[in-house]
Amino acid sequence: MTKIKSSKRQNLIFERLMALIATVNLGLVLFDLSYVPWRDFYLRNFPQITQIYDPIKGIEDHRETKNYLNKVDALQEQVSQTRLTSPEAKTKLEELGRLSSEMVDSNPFAAVNKSGNFEKAKNRLRDRIGKESAKESFSQFWSPEYLSEQRWNQEIDFFNRQIRPLIASNYFRRIGENGDLLDNFWLIDLPFVFLFGAELLVRSFYLRRRHPSFTWVNAILWRWYDLFLLFPFMRWLRILPVIIRLDQARLLNLQPLQQQINQSILANFAEDLTEIVVVRVINQIQGSIRRGDLTSWLMQKENLRPYIDINNTNELEAIAGILVKTLVYQILPKIQPEIIAILRHNIATTINQVPVYRNLHNVPGIGDMQNQLSEQLATQITTNLYSAVTTAIEDPVGAKLSSQLAESFTTALREEVQQKHIISEIQSLMSDFLEEIKLNYVQRLSQEDIDQIMEQTKQLRTKSSVRPSADQGTVLPVKKQS
Repeated sequence: MTKIKSSKRQNLIFERLMALIATVNLGLVLFDLSYVPWRDFYLRNFPQITQIYDPIKGIEDHRETKNYLNKVDALQEQVSQTRLTSPEAKTKLEELGRLSSEMVDSNPFAAVNKSGNFEKAKNRLRDRIGKESAKESFSQFWSPEYLSEQRWNQEIDFFNRQIRPLIASNYFRRIGENGDLLDNFWLIDLPFVFLFGAELLVRSFYLRRRHPSFTWVNAILWRWYDLFLLFPFMRWLRILPVIIRLDQARLLNLQPLQQQINQSILANFAEDLTEIVVVRVINQIQGSIRRGDLTSWLMQKENLRPYIDINNTNELEAIAGILVKTLVYQILPKIQPEIIAILRHNIATTINQVPVYRNLHNVPGIGDMQNQLSEQLATQITTNLYSAVTTAIEDPVGAKLSSQLAESFTTALREEVQQKHIISEIQSLMSDFLEEIKLNYVQRLSQEDIDQIMEQTKQLRTKSSVRPSADQGTVLPVKKQS
């Protein structure tokens, strides 16, 4: 027992370790998928990440926009050394005006879908300068007249805070020899793929040892969800094996989610399934009626498909015999006082309706005599009837006569029903009746609140699971029979 517990503990530790490694791999995959769309966010808040990860995605500084920002840095350096009015500073301002015009014409941001950032930069500069033209706004901004000694610090600070980050967000992405954008994430992902592939092979090997009838395909498909950890495409699907592994390692409880999914799936097809089953059963009954099975049964034809009897007993007759004996020996003795009371009341009512008795009713003693007479008659009638019934059941001759009566009744009924017009009418009525059931009650089944039914089922399971058993020493109440 100790070895088994130790083995289970080691397995659990291994499962948790592999689940955590798969979670780390999934985190890297999600980061890789989000890097290009969210690069502006990483560039603003975590520039160190972009310096490390840009080469992996083949991202480089765009030469045109990078050169533009370098010229701005050179202008700042020149102004700090020789002030804004120097010939060198004026030359750099003219060059920035020319580069701004070329940047507006060529739009180097379009290749990587960053045109929105450039439009945002142009709009901010238009609002700053107060002109409609982006070229004129850039040209005026980089003019010595606009950037006076008094406004230099304020305006260059505006450019560095509002314009520079938008221009710096532009980049150039290299294209690989296969014609697609360069992406070296597979170098990071490859060790994980090797690890998960080796794990899957080892698991499959042990499964084949435990189940000799398994093929390698069966063993691998036993953990089919782990295959998503090996695919170099659609890596986001790895979220499925990661969630399953976390649940198996008891690091994540998926039981509530699983119950909700099961309930949703059952609710989706329970309605259709119910309709299909009920309608199919009714259709089979209608088909049986149309094929003449009812007629064949009533006429007791020999060509009817033979009925399979498993115990050489007529179950209907046996059930009828049990019910009759229960009625005679168990039920009638218990309700005999009520029967006598009903008969006494009816006898008294009948006597009171006789004119002669009404005239004698006022004679002393006649009323008591009537009550005694009604009581005696009711008791006598009930006793005689009960005795006759029990005698008929216990007497072999009476039982034989009753059986002959039932047989004669059945034969007579069958002969009358076998008339063609009666059979046709019965078949038509039964077929129409079943069709009405489909139209009225089966449709009502589809209108049932499936969610409510599922909730009731859940409550029943909950109650049955918490109900104390007899092994716990709890005596369950037993309903008293009347």
